[in-house]
Amino acid sequence: MTKEVVPPRVDGLIDAHCHLDHAPMSEDTAATLAAGNAAGVVQFVHVGCSKESHARAVALAQAHPEVFAVVGIHPHEASSTDAETLADLEAMTQSTRVVAIGETGLDYFYDRSSREEQRHSMREHLTLSRRLNLPVVLHIRDAHQEALQIARETPGRDTMPGMVHCFTAGPTEAKAWLDLGYHLSFSGIATFPKCDEIRDAVRMCPSDRILLETDAPYLSPVPVRGRDNQPANVAFTCVRLAAVREQTPANLATLAADNTRALLALPPPASIAQPV
Repeated sequence: MTKEVVPPRVDGLIDAHCHLDHAPMSEDTAATLAAGNAAGVVQFVHVGCSKESHARAVALAQAHPEVFAVVGIHPHEASSTDAETLADLEAMTQSTRVVAIGETGLDYFYDRSSREEQRHSMREHLTLSRRLNLPVVLHIRDAHQEALQIARETPGRDTMPGMVHCFTAGPTEAKAWLDLGYHLSFSGIATFPKCDEIRDAVRMCPSDRILLETDAPYLSPVPVRGRDNQPANVAFTCVRLAAVREQTPANLATLAADNTRALLALPPPASIAQPV
């Protein structure tokens, strides 16, 4: 029997990127959110990244006031990015619960869509994000230089263009994305023992550009690596990366949450909302 490991409580966290409609979380969304709340997570950014998941993402965000939706086409699904799909995406953004476009980008590790299809899809998402004045969520794996070139040639919106989610490169790539105005979002991978280069990027990331995420149900942090991830586990990542940055978990949680709200134009959570 696998021993349960309970995340620490770090108040005020936001999970800036998760997939609540994936099993096992989808089997009991209320329990997943409650577990997150118990670990101090007050808001959740749910990403629907295939044609089939967009309506579900908006419905989840409408059903739960602490959940917000991102809609787009994942690089693995890039072959499905056509005019009809882009029109559907734009229609979805009419909901105030949709806060960003994505995740899009380049994944040259798996290459589940052709590289040309991935490049085309990324450009289309950036163009859409600029036209709609919404940030874009980027997924970049083994393709930072080419993705950076596309981002320079086809820029998103002028200010706070978006986030590089699950950032898995080093300080050189981090600086290049920061220079383009992007935020960097760090997942449980940054807690893995051999990922010193990512932690170097964590150290140098400016306090107003760092975000925290789980990418649940994937990429569980130490000490729950190898198990299904959930938003509550962002607390483990926060504690580890706060130590890397030589600050308190509470301080990092506040910084990352404030940055997420600023980037995605999220309201304050109900628990700390100011009276009108």
